[in-house]
Amino acid sequence: MTGMLPELPPLPALTRAEGEVVDRYLEVLDLLGRINPARVQGTYGGLRAAQALVVASTGLRDALAVMFERGEREVYTGTMARAMRVLDGERRTRRLMLPPPSAS
Repeated sequence: MTGMLPELPPLPALTRAEGEVVDRYLEVLDLLGRINPARVQGTYGGLRAAQALVVASTGLRDALAVMFERGEREVYTGTMARAMRVLDGERRTRRLMLPPPSAS
């Protein structure tokens, strides 16, 4: 059928704690992208994102603590990177970078 979205590859197998780390990390990236002063138009959106970042980073810390407490001492970077790519992590990361210099 035309107009359908392409099928995404399946997420790699993650523990519940690993999945939570990936989700919270991407949430932090999204918020940092909204704060990036080289990309935002106004201060209010950046302020709101900065306020939410406190909560999101606490969630990320807690997810990592759960992994550690469960004995999950290693981070399987290849698996985590695949999961983040499936969840659009590359686009989210681009928002953190400086935009190209303008011609002005």
